[in-house]
Amino acid sequence: MDVYSTLTRSKEDFKTINEGRVNLFVCGPTVYDDAHIGHGRTYISFDTIKRYLEFKGYSVFYLQNITDIDDKIINRAKESGVDSKLLAKKFEKRFVEDMAALNVKSVNYFARATDHMEEILDQIQRLIDKGFAYVTETGVYFEVDKFKDYGKLANRKIEELETHRIDIDSSKKSPNDFALWKNREADEFAGEPVWDSPWGKGRPGWHIEDTAITEKYFGPQYDIHGGGLDLIFPHHEAEITQMEAVSGKAPMVEFWLHTGFLNVNGEKMSKSWNNFITIRELLEDWDAETFRFFVLSTHYRSPIDFSKDSLHQSERSLDRIRKYYEQLDVEVGDEDF
Repeated sequence: MDVYSTLTRSKEDFKTINEGRVNLFVCGPTVYDDAHIGHGRTYISFDTIKRYLEFKGYSVFYLQNITDIDDKIINRAKESGVDSKLLAKKFEKRFVEDMAALNVKSVNYFARATDHMEEILDQIQRLIDKGFAYVTETGVYFEVDKFKDYGKLANRKIEELETHRIDIDSSKKSPNDFALWKNREADEFAGEPVWDSPWGKGRPGWHIEDTAITEKYFGPQYDIHGGGLDLIFPHHEAEITQMEAVSGKAPMVEFWLHTGFLNVNGEKMSKSWNNFITIRELLEDWDAETFRFFVLSTHYRSPIDFSKDSLHQSERSLDRIRKYYEQLDVEVGDEDF
């Protein structure tokens, strides 16, 4: 079986680290709002990939993280006047319900970031001890110049990536250096959730949450990492950088799989463009199996355009298959075995 890997930009013979077993990690949601149909496209795709691997005879452990501490959660909580922990729990519950409604039931374990603070702190400390990270008054940062392969997943050089970073902090050695830990003791951050650390009270950066989780359950190397195309940089690039730096082992992941973008009527989905559709809104008008059929009618790496016409077409195609299956079932049932 050949599998396309984003890292090599080529199809490769699928070989697992442990014979007959696949460790699969897919980036989960940041739980500050309801999941949208773009999330649905990604998670239906990986649900199907897991099912296919099991059909091929592999034992698959599918791990997905839940980002339940993040700037987006904190900002939404402040806007709504609610506790950020309660907000995260609310939307985590709704996400799990949405996935069940889409028949995405193959995830073996959801790992919350806040349940793995010990692993996060340990991984940060080891990166500091190995000289890949440094401490400032604002937190702990990974020094990108210390990792020669930074940019290999995005297939770009560091100088080409610099303009994509918007985290301006004069205490950093380079604009490209990304946060592993964010100190939050100042008055301006009063009310935000914090944890104790050797570097001050604060909270983890986004990228370190995932590598701390995968290292705990899979070790420093595993078979498949998945997510949406938009996560290649900076998120997945940073994950590779952290994990390979702290472990000294490469590759972190044998196969990187990314789903293509989902557009709405030919345009990028955006609340500001009034074309943002949550899974719950979708299921008010459409059957979940119709949406699954729509998603799986396009290769998972290809872009897909969502519209009423495309959903109607999927509905008609699925109906024809159902009717044929029912007819086939009747004909087989009439046979005298």
